[in-house]
Amino acid sequence: MHDLLAAVPRTARIAEGAFFLGGFALPDEDRVLAALHGIVAASPFRNMITPGGFRMSVAMTNCGTVGWVTDRRGYRYSETDPETGARWPSMPAVFADLASRAADRAGFAGFAPDACLINRYEPGARMSLHQDRDERDFAAPIVSVSLGLPAIFLFGGSKRSDRPQRIPLEHGDVVAWGGPSRLWFHGVLPLRDGDHPSLGRCRINLTFRRAL
Repeated sequence: MHDLLAAVPRTARIAEGAFFLGGFALPDEDRVLAALHGIVAASPFRNMITPGGFRMSVAMTNCGTVGWVTDRRGYRYSETDPETGARWPSMPAVFADLASRAADRAGFAGFAPDACLINRYEPGARMSLHQDRDERDFAAPIVSVSLGLPAIFLFGGSKRSDRPQRIPLEHGDVVAWGGPSRLWFHGVLPLRDGDHPSLGRCRINLTFRRAL
């Protein structure tokens, strides 16, 4: 897979309904990062608690009509930030446009996300294999934008036991998946230390979804 992505640096099919879009977000980098700073100022990053009582290693916030949250009561979408009591910041136009264009490139025309989960990975943080299944309708794709430090994205199959592909992601890369692979398991290996010129010692992941 690494050789495939090196040979096809712009677009590569990684599974049925799943595509790697190399550097797709780079033209929008400055506007995306500026918008990100505004979101974080209104709803800061926090390490949420899982229903099992574990503190997640990845810090999170959201923007959009609803935001994804987790606590002792379970995984769900909420219209308000549980820490501030206010509605989540609205989704910036540059976010929605980037996600829509990436989905279109991957063959999913008309994608209009209403939620963006924003993850901040610091060195050592990881995301175990999981499915995105808290949305009401699985017809819309998932669009994932990688910013900052490089990471290894794991893309498995319909069962947790399926051996995942290891896909290296750099600043500006996008992965979009839907259709047959919409509920496939995916995750991120522990982040290696480094220093990115725009984001320092972290990786930011923007995950766009149609939640409602």
